Amino acid sequence: MDDAYDEGVDARHGPDAPSGTRAEPVPAPPVRPVPPEQPPPGPPASPAESRTLPRTGVAALSPRYQVGAALALALVAVAACVHLGMVFLSVAPANTVTKQHGKAIEDWVYPEFEQNWKLFAPNPLQQNIAVQVRADVLMPDGTTSTTGWNDLSAQDGRAIDGSLVPSHTVQNELRRAWDFFTSTHGTDNRPIGLRGSLSEQYLRRIVVMRMYKGDATSRKGTIERVQVRSSTTNVTPPKWSGEKVSDTPVYRVLPWWTVTKDEANGGVR
Repeated sequence: MDDAYDEGVDARHGPDAPSGTRAEPVPAPPVRPVPPEQPPPGPPASPAESRTLPRTGVAALSPRYQVGAALALALVAVAACVHLGMVFLSVAPANTVTKQHGKAIEDWVYPEFEQNWKLFAPNPLQQNIAVQVRADVLMPDGTTSTTGWNDLSAQDGRAIDGSLVPSHTVQNELRRAWDFFTSTHGTDNRPIGLRGSLSEQYLRRIVVMRMYKGDATSRKGTIERVQVRSSTTNVTPPKWSGEKVSDTPVYRVLPWWTVTKDEANGGVR
């Protein structure tokens, strides 16, 4: 009976459990889910089986209509380029193309596409204009000496060439003064309007100042009179144009101007 009792006690407590205690049950290992079976790799799906977006625009047309649409677009592009070129030439300054095909350009543009505005403002200058001056100088001995023609525009050009930052005065003072004078005077050199005398005084003071600064004879005496002239020379056209222009300078000579006392005696010196 002892053996049976002992066997029964060991059965309840287990071999490692202390006597008189109940052994804790051993937890079962977790059950891992079995991954689903993957289908065996097969050949890739054909393009017909893949899902594609519907075609739109010209691509949705049949090949025959696609060719027709491409030709129509090309004709529209060519017509637009021709039209823009004709309008451009109709408002551009006179050039070799307009001289040779002026009739065709006018037939295309007028009257439906006529433009009342200018494409270039101002018109590109096709002439070189130089402002020159000479002076009657009263010398210290009482005699009067007339200087040669001083090319003031050439002096400005030499000051600008090679200068990285030429001054605004050197570039524009003399040029704007001459433009001011010609816009307020007629071809007979008579003033037009109220600003004629002002433009004359402005130009005279500039040339007197420049003579005192750059002419050796003027620095020795006192300037009594000055005379201004312009020398206009056509810009030589390119060789490919075939255009022939005269390279002989045309002069516009102004009358002698008497220098006032304040200008002659140091007002601009």
